[in-house]
Amino acid sequence: MVLLVFLLAYLVRRRLDAADLMDGDRLWRHWFHQGSRVSAGQETSVLMGLLLVALPALIVGLVLHLLWQTSWKFMVYPVELVGLVFLMGAPGWRQVLQAYSEAWSRGDMQAAWHHARDRLPARERGAALSPEAMHLSLSRALMVAVFGRFFLVAFWFVVGGLPAALLARGVLALSELWPQAGARPRFARIYEWAAWLPVRLVALTFGIAGDLAGWLRVARNTVGAVGKNAGDILMISADGSLTGYALDPSGFSRMHPDEWTGFGGRSLAAVRDLLNRTMLVWLCLLALLVISGAV
Repeated sequence: MVLLVFLLAYLVRRRLDAADLMDGDRLWRHWFHQGSRVSAGQETSVLMGLLLVALPALIVGLVLHLLWQTSWKFMVYPVELVGLVFLMGAPGWRQVLQAYSEAWSRGDMQAAWHHARDRLPARERGAALSPEAMHLSLSRALMVAVFGRFFLVAFWFVVGGLPAALLARGVLALSELWPQAGARPRFARIYEWAAWLPVRLVALTFGIAGDLAGWLRVARNTVGAVGKNAGDILMISADGSLTGYALDPSGFSRMHPDEWTGFGGRSLAAVRDLLNRTMLVWLCLLALLVISGAV
């Protein structure tokens, strides 16, 4: 049932994302509002945030345990399905990427930046980025968002059930949405611990879903890397797994200057296809684990 529940949740979530519905970040932001006021000198404390994530995870775990002990155990699967639909999802990205690609194809880089800026890291939103740097930053943001909202949730759901997935997704939400900006870097470090193994599994799967020969050239800097964060690993492994200079705008402009206006849309399409194929590989691996009785 693990495979069936996750597959149904994934399909439902993809449909919701396409329609830009049910943004889980809004619920997280509202829940974290309780941490908007802190005592002087406690702006970097993470205790309150961790409690706000651990409490719903504990409640969910208790509810699932009680359902398993009663004649209502069949309700465990609907609860997990609804929980996964809430935890997963990156609504709004499709519309942003479409508008960005159209602006890029017109050569209107200012409009492209206008569409992309809200998805870029805060430190880069006001910077005078070159088209190449802007595109790489947006590609990285896309992969980081999809990883944290799909692959991270999938990994911890399979390993530890819905409570573990909620904890991991909650820590990601804390690193992005916690009202006290001073505490976000500390939450980000905790998130990197939760993402350490799943991001390396995604990097490994990129090689299977993409160009294996190219991925092997960068494998040492991804799967075996210790000091790199999740975003770095995703970018390096995706660059090695994609062909046609998909994540090398400077190289593409040198090799195909006449096709530069089509680069933005083609590059993002290649990244999205790689992520989709990677999730397909994960679903196949999960099916094999279910068949073997490992999960």
